[in-house]
Amino acid sequence: MYIKIYFDDKPVYLCDALTKELEEILRHPDAIFIDEFSTPAINSLLHEITKSDFHAGVLLHENLPDLMKAFCKHFTPIEAAGGIVQNDKKEILFIHRLGKWDLPKGKVEKGEILEATAIREVEEETAAHNLTLVNKVGETYHTYNAYGKHYLKTTHWYYMTCPSGQKLVPQTEEDIAAIKWIALNNLAEPMSDTYPSIKDIMGVFAIRY
Repeated sequence: MYIKIYFDDKPVYLCDALTKELEEILRHPDAIFIDEFSTPAINSLLHEITKSDFHAGVLLHENLPDLMKAFCKHFTPIEAAGGIVQNDKKEILFIHRLGKWDLPKGKVEKGEILEATAIREVEEETAAHNLTLVNKVGETYHTYNAYGKHYLKTTHWYYMTCPSGQKLVPQTEEDIAAIKWIALNNLAEPMSDTYPSIKDIMGVFAIRY
């Protein structure tokens, strides 16, 4: 089992065993492998990530929850939730923000449960309504820097359905320029210009649904 965390478009895998996929990644000359569970080891990996030739990192420890906990201590945590929304025509709801295709999502407010955040963010960012939350698809992880701090965002994704024929309105104050329903057989369009974490969660969705 592993957890994939993106630093921009470069992944770091926290794992409790080496899978065939991870072994293949480690064959790359610029991949980093660390099997020492210590603060200096994690700091060493975080330093390597800043180099332009960094390809991927694999951090191995038999206790994955403990490894994740130790890794997260280096970041300020942010919790977010969003939706993979499908209408009755089986189309998926995408937003276009900051030059890339994305899925509606946002930060969890104080006292709010994840499912409520996911529905609220979809409604606020797209004006979609009559949403039915079906179940959870999974989580994605990525880091970013802002105001001198290093953040690790965990986004919880939920599969939702809603009626088609709605009037959608992009939330421009959140830099959303467009909204589009995209048929399942046309997903190559958004997937060619989106974030790696969105590709990952849509891959999970495609397998399940």
